[in-house]
Amino acid sequence: MTALRQGDDDVLTAGGLINLNGAAVRFDPAGVLHWPEERLVVVADLHLEKGSSQGSRGRFVPPYDTRATLRALAAVLGRLRPERVIALGDSFHDGGAEGRLAPADFDSLAALVAGADWTWVAGNHDPLPPAGLGGRPVEEIAVGSLTFRHAPRPGRAAGEVAGHLHPAAKVGRVRSVRRRAFVSDGGRCILPAFGAYTGGLNVMDAAFAGLFERARLIAWMLSDNRVYPVRSAEFIPD
Repeated sequence: MTALRQGDDDVLTAGGLINLNGAAVRFDPAGVLHWPEERLVVVADLHLEKGSSQGSRGRFVPPYDTRATLRALAAVLGRLRPERVIALGDSFHDGGAEGRLAPADFDSLAALVAGADWTWVAGNHDPLPPAGLGGRPVEEIAVGSLTFRHAPRPGRAAGEVAGHLHPAAKVGRVRSVRRRAFVSDGGRCILPAFGAYTGGLNVMDAAFAGLFERARLIAWMLSDNRVYPVRSAEFIPD
């Protein structure tokens, strides 16, 4: 995989963080964007209660995705200790998901929301904000040089940070590896989906066409304890 060094194509800042439209951010291996200067964590596509939604449609899967997702989120927030959290939409899998939360899961989520200045960005799965959990509902929100919204806008959008597409990258023509990934050309970024049952869409899919400057596009593939930057020339389709 590609090795990047400080100053390489202006991707990395002097502090080893990633230059995203002038903001020095970190793509955390857990799958969240961390902006240390703003004490901000951004997470996309939790899709809470996807398991119970699938079950109601006759597709029976283990109904433990919400608990697994909340435990993973609690762990990363406990480690990074942000003052602010932005959830980039599709935090709930459907409009009735909040009502299906087990009491313990509801309490766990409410505690996370109460522990930070929390913003719920509206998604296509959850256009209405959750009731009884706190936090501030918005369609989108700007912080410094970055604008946070659920779905990326067509064409170029400098400073946009979005979710929705659940990006993943695949590399290696002999022994391939496929991982969820942040994708960015330094001007905008699409976050991987955080939810336990969310999966990923190959960054070579047509849904990503025209969103990035191809020559500068990097997929930051997630591993257990680090992210691996891979340039677009190394991408392969599924």
